[in-house]
This record gives sequence, structure tokens and C-alpha cells, in this order.
Amino acid sequence: MVKIIIVDDHLIVREGIRLILETQDGYEVIGEAENGQQALVLLETKIPDVILLDLNMPILDGLNFLKKFNSLGKGIPVIVLTTYNEQHLLLEAVELGVASYLLKDTGREKLFATIDAALRGETLLQPEMLQLLLRAQAEKHTPKLFTAKELLVLKALARGLKNNEIAEEMNVAERTVKSYLTTIYSKLDVKSRAQAIAVAIDKKYI
Repeated sequence: MVKIIIVDDHLIVREGIRLILETQDGYEVIGEAENGQQALVLLETKIPDVILLDLNMPILDGLNFLKKFNSLGKGIPVIVLTTYNEQHLLLEAVELGVASYLLKDTGREKLFATIDAALRGETLLQPEMLQLLLRAQAEKHTPKLFTAKELLVLKALARGLKNNEIAEEMNVAERTVKSYLTTIYSKLDVKSRAQAIAVAIDKKYI
């Protein structure tokens, strides 16, 4: 019997996963928690074979749960439950040693296949999850083109502010704003404010 703990702050998600798991022989949900803190308390008395973990939860979220859980040295595989808009959290979860990742709307066959793979010490990635991870990896290693101050100037340009207005808003000298603009033009390879705004918007810098 594969014993499972579900950690998710949404009752409907926990109930849905429990329903799927318990319609299959050989799988049993032995506990549920709505945040990482509850899960840590639950693990003091329950020993699952697998933990299904949400990342975005109140009180103690998934990433901080993983940090505390790893320090316990229990060696229980953790499968992250995620959504498309949480890719920024996935790489941190990877670095914290999760066994695998599932989208919350995954089908029953993929759910069982992922759990079984985790029990064998393998990682089974859905194509959608692999795409999310690759995108997150690419974003992490894309160097930042602009400093925080340069971005403020760019955004001010897009709002139509003049140099003196930008200087007043940023509480700097006007010559400092001109210096920022020179650097921005160089980085974008443009020669005017209009070009800078157009390129910055096109490349989604602002």
C-alpha cells in the first residue's frame, strides 16, 4: 500500500486528489495539511511513502517547508503540485531536491505514473512541465540589461515625462538623468527617446 500525504491550502484540490487516489487499489491518503507548518506537525506521527506538495500556501509555503523538511533527513520523495504561473518557483524547488512536478489539472494516469516513478527514485516530467522548467531556467540565466534606476528612467520615458520631470521624480540632478539616457540609448542601440520606448516595449523590458 502506497501511503500519501497531500499538502495544499485548497480543500477542493485535496479532495479531488484524494478521490482519484483512493479509487485505485494500492494507494492510501494517510493525511492532509493546508500549509507547510501543519504538514511538519503531521509528519511527526505519520510516515508516508510520498508527499504531494503545493508551493503557494499561507503560513509556511512549499519552498520553506522543503527547507525544513530536508533538514529532518527523512528521505521521503516530494512531488510538487504546480500551476502554469508558478514557473518562477520551480527552479528553487528543483534545487531543494523535489522528486517530480505535476500540474494541478493533470489526469489520473499521469498522477499515478509520476508517483510510481518517484517511488523508484526516478523523475517523470510531463512535456508541459519540462517546457515550464526550461523557460524558468532561461529566464534565470538571462542577464539583466538595465539597472533598477535605468528601468525607472525608461518607464518614465514611456509615461512621456521630460528630463527635468524625471529628475524631480527620482530626486536626482537633471544631468544624472541625461547620463542614464546615454547609457540606455547605448544598450538599446537607439538614438532617440521614441526609439528607446519602442524597442523597450517590443522586447518587454517595460
